Amino acid sequence: MTENTDTLARLLAAGDVVVLSGAGISTESGIPDYRGPSGALVQHTPMTYQTFVGDPAARRRYWARSHVGWRAMARATPNQGHHAVARLQRDGLVAGIVTQNVDGLHQAGGAREVVELHGSLGQVVCLGCGDLSPRDELDRRLREANPWFDARVTAINPDGDADLRDEEVDGFRTVGCRSCDEGMLKPDVVFFGETVPADRVRECFALVESARLLLVLGSSLTVMSGRRFVLRAAKLGIPVAIVNQGPTRGDGYAALTVDAPLGVVLPELVRLTGTRAVS
Repeated sequence: MTENTDTLARLLAAGDVVVLSGAGISTESGIPDYRGPSGALVQHTPMTYQTFVGDPAARRRYWARSHVGWRAMARATPNQGHHAVARLQRDGLVAGIVTQNVDGLHQAGGAREVVELHGSLGQVVCLGCGDLSPRDELDRRLREANPWFDARVTAINPDGDADLRDEEVDGFRTVGCRSCDEGMLKPDVVFFGETVPADRVRECFALVESARLLLVLGSSLTVMSGRRFVLRAAKLGIPVAIVNQGPTRGDGYAALTVDAPLGVVLPELVRLTGTRAVS
C-alpha cells in the first residue's frame, strides 16, 4: 500500500466520514463505469429523459434492453469494496453514505441508510399516478407479455441498459401501470437530462455539511450531480479525500488522492483503522 493509504487510514480513524461513491466501486462486481478504465460511455449513449418520454419506439427499445440488463444487474453481488464501506460504517467511522449508483450493492453489502442520489433500478415508478412497484414484479409481467423473448446480453451498462441487436428488440411488448393502467412506467432512476429531486439533494448536502471528512470512492466527478458536494465541502473547509482509478475533476479540491483499485484499498483501510482502534 502507498503512503497516501496510510495517511487516509489516519484520517478515517477520527470518524464522522461521509462517503460519496460512484460507478467505480461496482466495476469489480461486473458493472462497468461510464468514464473509468472500462469506459462504457465510449460505446454507449445513455437514455435521456426527453427521449424516453417523447419517443415511443425508443422507449420500447429501452425496456427490451433494460429487461435483459435487469437480470444481469439482479445477479450482481457486492464486492470487497462494498463490504469494506459497510464495515467502516459498522465500526462507527462512516457516518453517512451517498451513492451515485443505482445498483443497490451498498445495501446488499451490509450498508445502512444509504442515500441513492440517482434512485434505484430495483423500483419502477408510474409517471402518471406516481405508483411505485418492485422491479421484480415488472420483470415477471414483461416475461408474461413476451414469452418468445430470449435475447442474450452482449454488454451491460451502469444504468442496467444492455446492448442488444435491433432484430432482438423487434416486437417487444411493454406493459402499463398496475394501478392506473394507462400510466407510463419508468425505472425509478434519474435519467440523463432529468433533475435529482430537491429534497434528496438537500439531504445529501446536509450529510456533507456535517462531515469531518468527505471520502469520494470511484467517481470521476465529471458531472455536477456529484461534484457539487465536493465543491460544498471545499467551500466549508471540510477535507476531501478521493480514491479512484485515474484523475477526477475534483482532484484540485482534494487534500489527498489515492489512484488504486477500491477492492484493494478499502479492505486495507478496514485493517489499518481496526489496528489503530486496538492499539
